[in-house]
Amino acid sequence: MKRIEATIQVDKTGAVSDAIKGIVGGFTISEGKGRGSGKRQEIRSGRGTGSFTAEYNKVATVITIVDDSDVEKVSSAIADASFTGNGGDGIIIVTNVESALNIASKKTGSEAL
Repeated sequence: MKRIEATIQVDKTGAVSDAIKGIVGGFTISEGKGRGSGKRQEIRSGRGTGSFTAEYNKVATVITIVDDSDVEKVSSAIADASFTGNGGDGIIIVTNVESALNIASKKTGSEAL
């Protein structure tokens, strides 16, 4: 099993959700602030007379656990749905999952997904 964690632009969460909901059993989306290679937003202030650069961008993190055979399919779906061609589109990280336990059903391993 693998854990796929994708940090994407917050306005792409709907597209990513639609792209993966038929492939994975479930996923979690958390919204927050982040700072990476992407350009940060210019914010106007003081009745429109001044502006400043935001310290952080609004981002979303999509997390799911899949069987090893589904990693490429899910990663590609996320990448395609979140792609804009501009810097700051996001990053996808894949890590190993040693074990999983579904609390309600008591199933373990791939059956827990």
